[in-house]
Amino acid sequence: MISVENLEVEFAARPLFQNVSYVINNKDRIALVGKNGAGKSTMLKILAGLQLPTGGVVSVPKDTTIGYLPQVMVLSDEHTVIEEAEQAFAHISEMQARLEKMNNEMAERTDYESESYAKLVETFTHEQERFQMMGGMNYRAEMERTLIGLGFQRSDFDRPTSEFSGGWRMRIELAKLLLRKPDVLLLDEPTNHLDIESIQWLENFLATRANAVVLVSHDRAFINNVTTRTLEISCGRIYDYKVKYDEYVQMRAERREQQLRAYENQQKEIAEINDFIERFRYKATKAVQVQSRIKQLEKIIPIEVDEVDNSSLHLKFPAASRSGDYPLICEDVAKAYGDHQVFSDVNFRIKRGEKVAFVGKNGEGKSTLVKCVMGEIPFDGHLTVGHNVQLGYFAQNQAQLLDGEITVFDTIDRVAKGDIRTKIRDILGAFMFGGEASDKKVKVLSGGERSRLAMIKLLLEPVNFLILDEPTNHLDMRSKDVLKEAIKEFDGTVIVVSHDREFLDGLVDKVYEFGGGKVREHLGGIYDFLQHKNIDSLQQLEKNTTLAQATGTAATPSASAQPSEGKLSYEEQKAQAKVLRKLERAVEDAEKLIEKLETELADIEAKMSTPEGAADMQLCAQYGELKNKVDAAVEQWEKASEELEEAKNA
Repeated sequence: MISVENLEVEFAARPLFQNVSYVINNKDRIALVGKNGAGKSTMLKILAGLQLPTGGVVSVPKDTTIGYLPQVMVLSDEHTVIEEAEQAFAHISEMQARLEKMNNEMAERTDYESESYAKLVETFTHEQERFQMMGGMNYRAEMERTLIGLGFQRSDFDRPTSEFSGGWRMRIELAKLLLRKPDVLLLDEPTNHLDIESIQWLENFLATRANAVVLVSHDRAFINNVTTRTLEISCGRIYDYKVKYDEYVQMRAERREQQLRAYENQQKEIAEINDFIERFRYKATKAVQVQSRIKQLEKIIPIEVDEVDNSSLHLKFPAASRSGDYPLICEDVAKAYGDHQVFSDVNFRIKRGEKVAFVGKNGEGKSTLVKCVMGEIPFDGHLTVGHNVQLGYFAQNQAQLLDGEITVFDTIDRVAKGDIRTKIRDILGAFMFGGEASDKKVKVLSGGERSRLAMIKLLLEPVNFLILDEPTNHLDMRSKDVLKEAIKEFDGTVIVVSHDREFLDGLVDKVYEFGGGKVREHLGGIYDFLQHKNIDSLQQLEKNTTLAQATGTAATPSASAQPSEGKLSYEEQKAQAKVLRKLERAVEDAEKLIEKLETELADIEAKMSTPEGAADMQLCAQYGELKNKVDAAVEQWEKASEELEEAKNA
């Protein structure tokens, strides 16, 4: 689909890529990986046609469409959410206008036997088929599904985009991009502004409904669930692995071992040649051999070894005094902004040493409760911060509190104590401040760089209660590994507000879910919580409701969470059989409906294949309506089939 041949890119006479060649095929799911500064975003811009390479060719077929989502973009404030999303279908409106123009021309012309008229009919038929395949003007339902999947409520649709934060407006841009259904999707950190549920929806969309996808992401779980191929940018070259990210990591380690052995052998060979040259340089009898060795040395191409991964860097929080048994107690805590109740009746206790996660959709109150804990905003109820608690708080605005007049190195040097001072350069390198970057003044850093620096500063301060609000948004995988290991070894209490499942996995042992104005406690790790939610909301809850209606009994949460012990009673077996028969009938009815609609659709398609039928706009409209009915019937059949399968396995 897209062919890259001998690509070269230089910045300030320094090569970023050299002799890079690869092909992006239809249905490819590609993760573009490499250290920060390796050129991932640059590569996406070149593929999108927004930046020209220094050399080489990027070949894109004429009819191939490309959609590109950058990390940062200029956003419009002139429309409502739904109006902005409708811009994704501007090409459909333009196509409809072209079809109407051609239809009017065919109605006015009388030269039916001419070659130009036949050409016009052929063009109209082709465009009409494309129009119907793209959904015609029946795109409203798909638009609403996409916006809801990305976290919007129906009540948001008519709100102006200016009322939303930058993160939510980026979601609108992502929705527009997905709705355009380009042949190739280029996504640069698409999960930065999404919550866990929206990320899971996007994973499913990209894995099942997108064409080719190339994405850059530091969310390991996301790229593992979406991609099946990994392109690594390293040392100015591309290494193509036909595997997902976790397998790539293992294969990369093996490749680096081979590189190291080859590098060591080459260095040994070079040392031996140099030793021979030095020993016999001034001996006339050895002049020919010396010249031969010099030429041999010149022909040697140095073997490059991939960058060393510093994720093994050991970083430990400085010791702090012991806090009380319960660093945080919430009793009937509530917060409202005017008529909008963010949450109410929040009751929980966090024990010393616990590591918990705050999760939920954006806007449900996670950061709001953190601000209540920090005393930044007023609230109702009782919130007690325990005895001898020393709070360490990371939020996005922490970056704004840094001294802009000192360097990155000095910022960390002023808080580092003891042996850690000898490792400052290593720590900065692990958080992407290696080399000259550590000597930059803080005032010239980007927002993301400041956030990373504020995170390092927090890691070196003596605290016994950490509150981290979205700490991984500006960290690459290596930096996240360093942070995660430091938190795991931290012997204090931790609250993490995050949507990064991989980061939370193995880190937290309790999850607090924010939603619907309530805060619910879930014991276990993040994947225990997600599995529990999936069972409750998608399978068990519907199954229990159906069984409850059949038997006249109420379904309890405990019943949904745990299988019943022993055999079912006769009445329960009878009720279950009744439910199965009902679901089997639903599947059978859906299949008959699909067969009937597809027969009608075939009849209309046969009529539309004639010049008269192709020009009949009423027939085209019937085709579009019937196509939507078929799609709806297929969705109903899929849902009924899934419910039947679940009931059989119960």
